[in-house]
Amino acid sequence: MTLKTGEQYKESLRKMRPNIYKFGELIEDVTSHPATRLHVESVAHSYDMAFDEKKAPIYTTTSFLTGKKAHRWNTLMTSVEDLVGNSEMKRDQYRWSGTCQGATCAGWTILTALWDATYKCDKENGTNYHERLKNYMLHVEENALALSGAITDAKGNRALKPSQQPNPDHYLRIKERRSDGVVINGYKIQICGVAACNEIVFIPTSGFGAEDADYCVAGAVPRDAQGITIVETRRPSDERDLEEGWDAPKVGNITQAFIIFEDVFVPNERIFLAGEFKYTGKIIGDFAAIYRAAIGACVAGQGDVMIGAAINMARANGLSQKVFQDKLNEMAINNEITYGLGLGAMLKGKKTESGTFIPNPLLAHTNKTQVARLPYQTKVMCQDISGGIAETGCMPPYVDFRHPEYGKKLLESLAAGTDGETRARAARLVEWLTVGGGIPGCMHGGGSPDGAKLVVKAMTPWEEFAKEAKRIAGITAELAEPAAPKK
Repeated sequence: MTLKTGEQYKESLRKMRPNIYKFGELIEDVTSHPATRLHVESVAHSYDMAFDEKKAPIYTTTSFLTGKKAHRWNTLMTSVEDLVGNSEMKRDQYRWSGTCQGATCAGWTILTALWDATYKCDKENGTNYHERLKNYMLHVEENALALSGAITDAKGNRALKPSQQPNPDHYLRIKERRSDGVVINGYKIQICGVAACNEIVFIPTSGFGAEDADYCVAGAVPRDAQGITIVETRRPSDERDLEEGWDAPKVGNITQAFIIFEDVFVPNERIFLAGEFKYTGKIIGDFAAIYRAAIGACVAGQGDVMIGAAINMARANGLSQKVFQDKLNEMAINNEITYGLGLGAMLKGKKTESGTFIPNPLLAHTNKTQVARLPYQTKVMCQDISGGIAETGCMPPYVDFRHPEYGKKLLESLAAGTDGETRARAARLVEWLTVGGGIPGCMHGGGSPDGAKLVVKAMTPWEEFAKEAKRIAGITAELAEPAAPKK
């Protein structure tokens, strides 16, 4: 098949075993349930863009493995052009729905991150993980699958290693090894886009040592595999997102989930690492470099929407864009900083021996520190331009605007630069983008900014900088780091 329409994609989800819960209810059909439908629809839109003359170059590419045209998220990233294409797609997706499309993001990124690690593991240990991964990627491409990426473990006590946890399932682990595969147990939490995926691709959440070999497991399972239970998380705006009306946009919405693995059997052909702890650091390192370079495009895309929402809100309030142009300029600059820094990481990246292309990790992690800061400034400016109507929570809900006795008067009270309904809709979008369900994972999406700062610290050649500065200043004396004072 290789390319699917949005409707074909949705039909593939309808055929899956229901195993997703929210608010204590089993979701029978993710394509129609209010809690998951919007996210599925936004992913379906990406599928449809493969057939759009203008958008197809963004949403499709030529497969490294087959030479065929394929959905971009079903292919390996083997060049800087592929990495840039990833960013362009993500920014366009955010411009379409205002939020994330997890089922076309993390799982795909994991497969590229696994490619070189499995190649090296096979070369050094005589395993056959790389061939399995290649065959799996051909399966993904041919069937045009949507993939969720399960990385974050429950972790338990952060001061303890996986094997030291009182509950061994706080990290996904190999519970049993069989001749034909492994049985895995554990919890993956806060995973994006699971409701909209066909398959879940999983890797260790960090680099581990020999004592934690059973936790060094990577592979792929159907989302509805036996033993998997998925629980959708709740955000403060969830009830509003589920309601009819304009209190939340009806274009797209992000979904997050806890995934419970209970005695899940994974056949050998879908296992890409099973105890080889040496390669876990490389896997998560390559993943983070790709993800943190591209996330600058995600927040830039939502920033583009926030600029538009702020302009619309100003005009709905009866004010000109010119009044707020300085703030709008700052919002645009913030967007381009994260987008451009991500592109810089890609352009300074390197090709691996196996053929994939990995961004420069120092620049990618630096980008993450800015993603954890600049979008929040953009949100504040969006609120500032919009006024209190979009930020203080003082506007009545949609159902009151439709009340037969007083709804018309409420709408009349909001009339300003436009009619009351238009102003209410504009205000609700700003609210959703800045304090509601449309907020992407700026601070902790893709990992903690403090973790990114640690990578920046480790990769910055501090002593080399000091040496060059001494040379320029003509300093010949020794300037050693002072010894720590004795306690």
